[in-house]
Amino acid sequence: MEDIVIFAGSSNLPLAEKISEYTGIPLGDIELSRFADGEIYVQIKENVRGKDVFFIQSTSRDANFHIMEMLLVVDALRRASARRINLVIPYFGYARQDRKDKPRVPISARVVADIIEKMGASRIITVDLHAGQLQGFFQIPVDHLTALPIFADYFKNMEDIMIISPDAGGAQRAMDMAKRLNAPFAILFKRRKKPNESEVIQVVGEVEGKRVIIIDDIVDTAGTLVNAAEVLQNEGASEVYAAITHPVLSGPAIDRLKNSVIKELVVTNTIKIDRRAQECGKIKVLDISPLIGEALVRVHEERSVSELFR
Repeated sequence: MEDIVIFAGSSNLPLAEKISEYTGIPLGDIELSRFADGEIYVQIKENVRGKDVFFIQSTSRDANFHIMEMLLVVDALRRASARRINLVIPYFGYARQDRKDKPRVPISARVVADIIEKMGASRIITVDLHAGQLQGFFQIPVDHLTALPIFADYFKNMEDIMIISPDAGGAQRAMDMAKRLNAPFAILFKRRKKPNESEVIQVVGEVEGKRVIIIDDIVDTAGTLVNAAEVLQNEGASEVYAAITHPVLSGPAIDRLKNSVIKELVVTNTIKIDRRAQECGKIKVLDISPLIGEALVRVHEERSVSELFR
């Protein structure tokens, strides 16, 4: 493994350190700082010529800053003659804007994908994109990992469960989880009023007496999640859990979770959660570093990554 180097961005250093520990590859020496006016300064502090380089960076708060930092690192690596530049983006920001659903709006996910590609990245490794078809926005290879095996292992001993998709778009994810746990599933239909605000209008499936597990990719302000949990309880669910890959947890999310009927929110560490979230009492964080670390090693060794989906 002498020709591989792993660097960490500033967005989620704890996750990068866990990936480094799993792979046995120490993090490379990189300087990331800011000028007085907020501009980002980057310097690669070790030789990467001819190396297979992996840069770990979630585009979480502040999304714009972390994307820009990532782009500057890619440029520095390209100019330093790295053989291959692999971006490990556990949480891919701007993925929620993936189509033109209103007049005069951008397809922001495509904009970010184009910039990353044009800067010289060779490959993307990411986890639970908001929509799987985003892989088609790239001309470079994309390894799209999923946290479902981790969630399935966590809930495998729970009885009387039912998997819930919070909307029609997440039905395939819920079906995959239900298959892993040999459990039934139901779908919520909702009406979105505006970003971060929606209303559940119908439950398709019988949830009475079940421990329901809401499966989704992102929890942001938690308004939709809390509203869905209340509807499910009113429909007779005995307990409400949620398994959501990316804990964005913006604004009032923590307070909403504390005051909700949700018994436990299970997330992964694709995004570094703050102290308030850690002290919430309802949030369980599962470590996704073995999954990402194994994918990283397999990519370097040109071995199959799809085996990890099992």
